[in-house]
Amino acid sequence: MLIPKILVNGLVVLCTSLGISCSPLQTPLQSTCSNPSVRREWRTFSVQEKAAWIQAVNCLSHLPHDPALTPTVDRSISRIPPINTSDLAYIHMDLNTRIHFTGLFLPWHRWFLYAFEQSLKNKCGYTGVSPYWNWTLDAHNIHESSFWDPDPESGVGGWGDPNEDYEVPDGGFSKLHVSYPSPHILRRKFSLRPFNLPLPFFTEPLKEANITFTADKVERLIHLPAGDFRWFQAELEAFQGSHSGVHLMMGGDMGGQCPKNAPPDCTIGPLWSPNEPLFWMHHATVDKLWYEWQRRSPESAKSYHGGSIPALAEGLNFYYQYPNGAPPYLHLNSSMPVDGMFPEVTIGDMLNTTDGPLCYVYE
Repeated sequence: MLIPKILVNGLVVLCTSLGISCSPLQTPLQSTCSNPSVRREWRTFSVQEKAAWIQAVNCLSHLPHDPALTPTVDRSISRIPPINTSDLAYIHMDLNTRIHFTGLFLPWHRWFLYAFEQSLKNKCGYTGVSPYWNWTLDAHNIHESSFWDPDPESGVGGWGDPNEDYEVPDGGFSKLHVSYPSPHILRRKFSLRPFNLPLPFFTEPLKEANITFTADKVERLIHLPAGDFRWFQAELEAFQGSHSGVHLMMGGDMGGQCPKNAPPDCTIGPLWSPNEPLFWMHHATVDKLWYEWQRRSPESAKSYHGGSIPALAEGLNFYYQYPNGAPPYLHLNSSMPVDGMFPEVTIGDMLNTTDGPLCYVYE
């Protein structure tokens, strides 16, 4: 069973006073789920619920570095700067070559999102549920959508100011300071055609991002053949699919664009995308699509297949052969890396959102 929350919070206060690391996520894993939380679309939140989530996210961004963070990927491979603060962003940066285009993509991000949710609750007193962002509601005119609410307490804010290095000027995150790749204010730089880059994996460079996350595209995705996890992930994580489309369309931090004050060796790519609070809503939607595909059939519910090595270095043909990772293959009992920040769980632990350590559903 879980340690009662009052004891967890008391333990955190005690550890803090002693100057030692004691993450509330380093507690025994839940084995039963009798009252799952229900994740909801952002626009169904009340003004008060939106403000509470924004306040908690801002709170988490102000917490000091946790010395428990232990990078596991050599920086010559991950190509990232030294640790500063923003620990959750750093985990994503450190593990980027292990958690994208491999079999870890969906289960790892499911656990990462759950760990973020628990951090909001245990470290910042959040009592609500995790929101997701249904992008299909905005696909017809994403740039002008009412989703980009400028309210300073309950809005996510709008697009960045081009005169201020695309810093977000309004909404509840207009003063969100982030650490990577260099200290700056949260940035967003809209691009309807973000695939127009000299990369071999962008085979349709003029493709508009908003057509990757329309309602019909999402419906097609969740109705892919039952039990074929490899195909499902390949479609969802495709270079010009909905996952990448939203990341790159938003530019700035979500799209991994270097700010003006970035060091000369700054590498473009969505490594530090967790700087952007909408990363969590976006990946909740990605997770929801997996959840819906799983629920369509018993075969899909337990389906899993993936390799541990991104098949990107050898070109398109090799990638098409191993779209979610080349051998050595991962298995349901394979542990997922967490850089010392929260309990290690297995891939198999992530297949059911109401079993093992997880306890949530989607509306």
